[in-house]
Amino acid sequence: MEIWPGTAYPLGATFDGMGTNFAVFSEVAEKVELCLIEDDGTETRIRMPEVDAYVWHCYLPEVQPGQSYGYRVHGPYDPAKGFRCNPNKLLLDPYAKSVTGQVDSDPSVFSYDLGFPDSKNDDDSAAHTMRAVVINPFFDWTGDRILRIPYNESVIYEAHVKGLTQRHPEIPENQRGTYAGLAHPAIIDHLTRVGATAIELMPVHQFVQDSTLIDKGLSNYWGYNSIGFFAPHNAYSAFGDRGQQVQEFKAMVKAMHGAGIEVILDVVYNHTAEGNHFGPTISFRGIDNAAYYRLVDDNEQYYMDYTGTGNSFNVRHPHSLQLIMDSLRYWVTEMHVDGFRFDLAATLAREFYDVDRLSTFFELVQQDPIVSQVKLIAEPWDLGPGGYQVGNFPPQWTEWNGKYRDTVRDFWRGEPATLGEFASRLTGSADLYETSGRRPVASINFVIAHDGFTLDDLVSYNEKHNQANGEDNNDGESHNRSWNCGEEGPSENPKVLELRNRQRRNFLATLLLSQGVPMIAHGDELGRTQQGNNNVYCQDSELAWVDWEKADLSLIEFTAALSRLRKQHPTFRRRRFFDGRPVTRGEGEPLPDIVWINPSGSGMTPEDWDSGFGRSIGVFLNGNGIRGMDRRGGRVVDDSFLMLFNAHDETLDFTVPTEEYAPAWTCVVDTAGMPASAEVTRAGEVIPVPGKGLVVLQALDASALPPVLVAPAAAVPAVPPVPVPTAAALENAPVELTVVHPEAQAVPPEATDETPAPPPAPPAAEAQPELAATPKPAPKPRRRRAPAPRRPSTKPAPRRAADGESENP
Repeated sequence: MEIWPGTAYPLGATFDGMGTNFAVFSEVAEKVELCLIEDDGTETRIRMPEVDAYVWHCYLPEVQPGQSYGYRVHGPYDPAKGFRCNPNKLLLDPYAKSVTGQVDSDPSVFSYDLGFPDSKNDDDSAAHTMRAVVINPFFDWTGDRILRIPYNESVIYEAHVKGLTQRHPEIPENQRGTYAGLAHPAIIDHLTRVGATAIELMPVHQFVQDSTLIDKGLSNYWGYNSIGFFAPHNAYSAFGDRGQQVQEFKAMVKAMHGAGIEVILDVVYNHTAEGNHFGPTISFRGIDNAAYYRLVDDNEQYYMDYTGTGNSFNVRHPHSLQLIMDSLRYWVTEMHVDGFRFDLAATLAREFYDVDRLSTFFELVQQDPIVSQVKLIAEPWDLGPGGYQVGNFPPQWTEWNGKYRDTVRDFWRGEPATLGEFASRLTGSADLYETSGRRPVASINFVIAHDGFTLDDLVSYNEKHNQANGEDNNDGESHNRSWNCGEEGPSENPKVLELRNRQRRNFLATLLLSQGVPMIAHGDELGRTQQGNNNVYCQDSELAWVDWEKADLSLIEFTAALSRLRKQHPTFRRRRFFDGRPVTRGEGEPLPDIVWINPSGSGMTPEDWDSGFGRSIGVFLNGNGIRGMDRRGGRVVDDSFLMLFNAHDETLDFTVPTEEYAPAWTCVVDTAGMPASAEVTRAGEVIPVPGKGLVVLQALDASALPPVLVAPAAAVPAVPPVPVPTAAALENAPVELTVVHPEAQAVPPEATDETPAPPPAPPAAEAQPELAATPKPAPKPRRRRAPAPRRPSTKPAPRRAADGESENP
């Protein structure tokens, strides 16, 4: 076999159409052997002849895509000093773009004899470990395009490749649980239907199964155990693991882009699957242990562990940082992904011990012309000292806002003294982001993520039920901020079920109508349950997979309608924080961009904010007060909205503010059910908001109102009824409709951040329908006119922080 010198760059195995260049970094190696492995296990060892700046390299003109390979690194073995080279261990290329096989629990994959950690194990591991595969990098990307959807127009859908697709009846069985399954029209149509603009995939980097879980009959389902930062996980491929997974992943991305959906990857650069000093030797540990891992300074046999997994990746070393940046660029340029969510991102900011927002990693990202231009989302905490860093990441980053999750959960379960913080979370969390020059979109808002209860379980369980995990229910978060609505677990009580349904709608409506970027966890929009298990990291089973045949269709339609409402109205997705300044309008007095009101229709007072028993609040969102311009430099103008929140157990009357805000309103969201007709609520009237309910009103101008006749009550004509479309008509309704039930009605197109100001409001008969729920409740009490309230306060809500913060869920 011919062996040419090759080049030290790029690292990894690179096929150029004729042959393959191999390059691997190791500062401690004394000799490196490239091992070509055939299907029958035959191994050809090639001593790499060249080394430049600790990069060992060669070029093999006869090696083509599909060739399996690994490395054997000769060098010092002295764990007490941080050296763990052992040429008897076949090592995975850190830059492998495709991986075949898995690691098993055979003793040969460990560098010591099990039970004797100070010993050295020289058994060959080749038959028991994974191997890298040379890939064909060429793919037909014709027609693919970079979407670059602005954050304020984004709705993120967190999903697991297998969990989302494994039980979908329309996906062919051989494609369920795979990248091809994600690309199936049934999945893409569903994502489009519920308004998702991006799918955030839980880890798809090649990961390793945990032998401890396998021994229990479980598995590493979530995948937060990466070993290959360039390779799509091979078990998610429908067509093979000899490079086919790369082509399949690219086809999935192209299909998503064709539907206008971005692909964001949940990446785990903070640690690897090799674990602590008792872990196996699979790749980094045997290539250059001290370069790739943070070791304890005064005892280099042990690893620093900021992640709870046994090790922490060494972001202080230039080649480790290079690997992370090369990986990020590869997924953007070669795989066409649109962004990244960084697991335990605070770990990447630890150059020494403390989290440093000016760390080298953040500097490299900011300066990189490719990585800096995609979506960057931080999970802003780790398990180390000072690891909770919500609100402290650099300006170009967005963050999972754990405080949003905690506050919204607390509000809707009726916890006291939450109004101030709830107001802040609803309006973009200015207390966390504004002082550092960031905007509302810095907050990735979520109520549910993969770790914790599903939405259905959040309203059905007070306690976790993780017995299936085999840890005596000791794993998983115990402080879930959940409420079971009166009974633990499954219930046949109609009152409990109706309340749970209302609570699910409350959470979804709050999430999708908050300022910031909403994130929905897969299956929450169709009522998915994990039977109270809040830690299904090890449950690759029906417990964790989405059961499409039990989907709650009414909840799907409710979610879809909320997404349309958000998309059509820039009022709910502002790019700048509210500031409370009066905004000039046509003929009336200037009004602030936001006004907080109490149930009497008056402005919130300090006593209202500080009340320990306050569980209700209203907020006026001024459609004329949207700061910023559209893409053509025009002013952004929208309808005004009034949001009324009641977290009390009983119905609460809200008085609608005076005519200076709007002469009348129509209901577009009611989480408690659907009114018998499309009523118009006039200024000064009272609207009852059911206990644990949310009502959203849209402003109407005078031209949209029916005449008011001064006559005896019996002679006053009713509001003209709205034509009721048939179910068949609704099935084929255009995208402008927010119809979710036959009683609903059409919605006129509204202004977005890219369009000019809208025309005057349409007649009442064409007003936007209510986002309603089934079953239909009893008729609401008659709305009545209340005494004229004093003018609401123009002061924005005080920004208050909660006394306690939730740690990593």
